[in-house]
Amino acid sequence: MTAQRRSQDPVADFLADLDLASSALLLDVDGTLIDIGPTPDDVHVPDELRAALARIAELSGGAVALVSGRLISAIDNLFAPLKLSAVGAHGAELRVAAGPVRVMAKPLPDDMRHRLTRAATSGSGVIAEDKGYSIALHFRAAPKEEERLRRHVEACVAAFPSEPVKILPGKAMIELKRAGIDKATGVRALMAEPPFKDRTPVFIGDDVTDEAVFAALPELKGLGFSVDRHFTGLAGIFDSPADVRAALARLAVNGSRLP
Repeated sequence: MTAQRRSQDPVADFLADLDLASSALLLDVDGTLIDIGPTPDDVHVPDELRAALARIAELSGGAVALVSGRLISAIDNLFAPLKLSAVGAHGAELRVAAGPVRVMAKPLPDDMRHRLTRAATSGSGVIAEDKGYSIALHFRAAPKEEERLRRHVEACVAAFPSEPVKILPGKAMIELKRAGIDKATGVRALMAEPPFKDRTPVFIGDDVTDEAVFAALPELKGLGFSVDRHFTGLAGIFDSPADVRAALARLAVNGSRLP
């Protein structure tokens, strides 16, 4: 393959020229690799993205992982037939290479989950996403519902004072999850395992749900990039998921120059 020409964007050029022999590529999904849809299920993964990720994983010896709030089973469905290493459910699940999914947290109580999902009333435009370890209430189609949902989640937390949980705000959603786990705990566990161990983690994320990973990167001697949002300590910012996909496509070609 022939190396693609450099762009006028130094952030994209950095990613496109990444040393795949010494780096581990860690990628958030929604809002980073793919555009956020009106619902969690109404999203599109381009075939070109699957192909680029598959090639990068091959060239890097498997040091590519998807880091998401989605369950690993949902990640696999989105990217099928591609199956990469993954941190799922905000760190509640971990899979390295083709190994089994490791469960890192216990589910929320049934009563608590049922109470939370009742906020998605008929005609409200709210969608409840039950991940077991957490409940996400999406209000992209009903922004006026945000304050009601916030009060509802806070009331659920107060009703179960013995449950260690954390409220996690995101893009047009509010999520209640197990405390003590987050994407950073999953990334730390992932980076202790081959083929990620002893590599430089390069993480790309876009939302407050990714803040924990950005905060952990200095201890991991890693680099962080975001999409259309500023976080402390970033190495650069992409304008959109389309720009991330374009840089990955270039990396899939440029990486072929490795001996």
